[in-house]
Amino acid sequence: MPRLLFPLTLALIGLILLGDGAYIHAKAWLAQALLERAFDQSLATGEPVKPWAWADTWPVARIEVKRIGASAIVLEGTSGQALAFGPGHIQQTVDAGERGVAVYAAHRDTHFRFLRNVAVGDVLEITRRDGRHFRYRADSSAVVRFDASGIDPSTQGVELVLTTCWPFDAVTSGPERYVLHATLIEDLRPSSRSRDCRHCSER
Repeated sequence: MPRLLFPLTLALIGLILLGDGAYIHAKAWLAQALLERAFDQSLATGEPVKPWAWADTWPVARIEVKRIGASAIVLEGTSGQALAFGPGHIQQTVDAGERGVAVYAAHRDTHFRFLRNVAVGDVLEITRRDGRHFRYRADSSAVVRFDASGIDPSTQGVELVLTTCWPFDAVTSGPERYVLHATLIEDLRPSSRSRDCRHCSER
């Protein structure tokens, strides 16, 4: 009997861990479904829509890198709750498509895990909740200290920064951040008329 007890205990622990993992994946899938639904409602109404009643955040944009099949809903703010479910828009920065630098941050092991596969020259597509659609081209990347990002909030360009902790495969947090910089190349209006970025600065 004691000989059987140990393998049975191991099997039970395995089932619990498997169930725990399945729960986490199910929770993540459900959260993404709710975020997509809230974002679609925002696109339809132009108003912020919370993904669930007690949320302290709401979807503001969708980011896509089609070359690698990556997509994520961006939430307003970088509270713990927001970053648990998606990239967060740093509130002190401009919205995507506006003059200045829009900054999105996320965890390296979840929602911005795909950044390791984004290369300079890749196109990043941003759809805002008001239906405006923008294309940026990644033009540089850097590893910096958290207090020396090199981001210039006073820039006269229309820029986007995606940032996460570094290195990607670390198991503990550290002082370094990975920063991917991109510049606007196209502003697509909801009417589907596209305009070259050279004319964006004239509006």
